Parts: sequence; C-alpha cells; structure tokens
Amino acid sequence: MSVAAQVNEGGPTSLLAPVLSASWGDPRPWTLETYRRHDGYAGLATALAMDPDDLIAYVKDAGLRGRGGAGFPTGMKWQFIPQGDGKPHYLVVNADESEPGTCKDIPLLYANPHALIEGCVIACHAIRANHAFIYLRGEVVPVLRRLHEAVREAYEAGYLGKDALGPGRDLDLVVHAGAGAYICGEETALLDSLEGRRGQPRLRPPFPAVAGLYASPTVVNNVESIASVPALLHKGKDWFRSMGSEKSPGFTLYSLSGHVATPGQYEAPLGITLRQLLDMSGGMRPGHRLKFWTPGGSSTPMLTDEHLDVPLDYEGVGEAGSMLGTKALQCFDETTCVVRCVTRWTEFYAHESCGKCTPCREGTYWLVQLLRDFEDGKATLSDIDTIEDIADNINGKSFCALGDGAAACIASSLQHFRDEYERHVTEGGCPFDPTRSTVWADSRMEVTA
Repeated sequence: MSVAAQVNEGGPTSLLAPVLSASWGDPRPWTLETYRRHDGYAGLATALAMDPDDLIAYVKDAGLRGRGGAGFPTGMKWQFIPQGDGKPHYLVVNADESEPGTCKDIPLLYANPHALIEGCVIACHAIRANHAFIYLRGEVVPVLRRLHEAVREAYEAGYLGKDALGPGRDLDLVVHAGAGAYICGEETALLDSLEGRRGQPRLRPPFPAVAGLYASPTVVNNVESIASVPALLHKGKDWFRSMGSEKSPGFTLYSLSGHVATPGQYEAPLGITLRQLLDMSGGMRPGHRLKFWTPGGSSTPMLTDEHLDVPLDYEGVGEAGSMLGTKALQCFDETTCVVRCVTRWTEFYAHESCGKCTPCREGTYWLVQLLRDFEDGKATLSDIDTIEDIADNINGKSFCALGDGAAACIASSLQHFRDEYERHVTEGGCPFDPTRSTVWADSRMEVTA
C-alpha cells in the first residue's frame, strides 16, 4: 500500500513528498503512457544536453546519496569511473532486495519501472557506458514480467537501443533474474553472480569502479538511487535540496511495517521522524505501544521508543547509534519477545551466509545454537556474555557486511534489552510464551477487548 500520493495540505500527510510514487494511484501506472503524463523522460532530455562530466558534477552538487544502505554520494560513485581507459563501462542496478523488513524497491519497480529505466539511461550517459544491467530478485516473477515489458516499450520509443545516447552512441539494457541468494545483494557478490559464478564477495581492492563486471569499470547503484535521478534533473538541484536536510537532501521511500495500524510505503523528505510517520499511519495497533524498531531492516541496530523523534536521515540515525540503511521501519509492540525476534533474524543470516569467511560462517551458526537455548530455557547467565563476545568477533572482521548485520541485532538487543535475556534464564524459558506468560495473555485481552 502507498499513501505517499495522498497529500492533504495542512494535514499530517502534507509532510509527505510524492515524487517516485506520484503516479502509483493512476490506472496502469507502469506504462510508458502514464509515465510520460507525469513528465517522464523530461529529465533525460536535460541530461543528454549536458556534457557527461558536467552531469556528474550536477548530481554531486545536488547531494543525492545512495538509497540502498550506506548512503554513499551517487555522483561521487559515478566520478570514480576512470575515463579514457579504452575499456567498456557498465552500469549495474542492484534490485536484489532481500533484507528482512525491506520492501521499497519491488513496489517501485512494479508500479513505476520507467523511472528506473530513465535513470539508467541518464547514468549511462554520465559514466559513458553502453551497457546496463538490472539484477532483479528472481522470486518476484510479476515484477520481472512488468520490467521486461517496460524495457520493450523503452526500446520501441527509442530511449534504449541504437543512438539512444546520441548519434553513434547505442545503449543496451539487460534484465537479469537472480536465483534468490541474500548474499547477492552485496555488490561484488552480485557481479560474480551476473558473470555466471557462485555469488560470493570479492576481495577489495580492486573496487568495482576499476575492475567490476567483466574486469571493467562498473557502477553499482540501488534501484531507488537511480530512479531518483530523473526528477532531480527535470526539476533541478535547488528543488531537490529544498527537501531533507543539508547533508541528506531530497525525498525517499520509507517502508513502514510490523505492529502498525496502516503499514505501507511513505515517501517523504529525509529527516522526518518515526513519530510523524506513525501519526500519519494511525499509530501502533490499537491498545499497544511501541517497544523497539529498526530504521533500516534487521541488519541495522534496533532502536526503542526513546528514539521516536530521531530525524530519519543518515546523520540523525547514525548519532542515535544505528544506520538508516534501506529505511525499512519495522515496528514491534510490547507483546514481542526481543530474544525470539533476534533468534529468527540470526537464523536467517546463518542460512544466507555464503561460508567464504570463518567469522561469519562459524559465528552465525553458534549464535543460533545459543539463542535457541535461551528460548528453550537451557541457557545460563554466562551465555549472555558468550553471545556478546561472538557478535564482537564477527563485527568488522567478516569479508562483507553480512556478518556485521548479524552482529548488529545481537549487540543492540543486549544494549537495550539485556534484562529480557536474563529473564529467559531465570524463568526457564520465554516470558512471552502464550502458554505460560501473563504478559502475553494480558496483551491479547487488550487487543480483543
């Protein structure tokens, strides 16, 4: 569900900024016809009239930051591509969305695929590339079909194919369906998978900008990062900077999920708070209160109800001790067992670990065993220190960020809810078990009353 296009002046939803989601409520918003009605491909005309280097500088000045996790400046990433090297250059769009709680790129592709395609053409002009790839999560077959149809429309209209970037400058765009591995969301593992090998992170340096796809200079960007470029070019960098904060300007999609009254995609300027988003969405489910939440999916350290007024931009969330990540706001109420939740997340990371490095491969396995002991009432108080020590031995010592994400939820849960782990030990099992817990039973009475 998207409420981003439902903006009422003066009301709470006036804080929203529908740009990528402006057409989502239209009939057949995924078509080229609808996209053109919303100024589609107007930004491309502006971009093609600019020199590639000037275009990169313009995106840098606008302050667009990557929307896939780390928030690295998009224009700077484009600038890293060496010029005059005689090698082919490639653009790869990371659409392998699989972080628990993250659900922004798939709805965007399903409802507005041409925004991504236009962004790809602009980015290829900037980095002087003639080939682009969209690496899509293979399970989302309806999105795959819709994306293929949008690419066909773009070829037919001349936005892709022969002379797409100007006379003698062709551009081909390939949609590739992955095979469902979480690790392929890591950019170098994605490149290996795209080349037909097993998806595993590469040793860096060299970085993809120097030796990426097929050992050639490559830019890897998130779907939302590239899809945001057309509006920026069409309406200008001053318009873009009028939203958000100084260091985190612009608009973005926030995915609100969990124990909330109205989950969905909320497109707003960077810097909005969770309290404001909950006010718009009707708050937590009736009769319940917020206990903890993630700002960017399960791999970002969890926050609590004390952080409701933290600005949801890269600096604000960072100062609060977490990461903005993919803006996947998972909200959990007081009936949720933190240990159980962290156990499920850790089981996911242990399953999805590629096994290439020892800290992640072995560490996530042992974390799962110990966390299950807490749920089963077999853990001791010393096991709390053990899982904290294992998490510390994974964090910053793994080949890629998968290990860091697995350690983050452990460390943050112990920081905020260590007493809950202790209760699992002293009470011989989960205090939130519906068969033995008055806490859970009382909460159920509140919901059903």
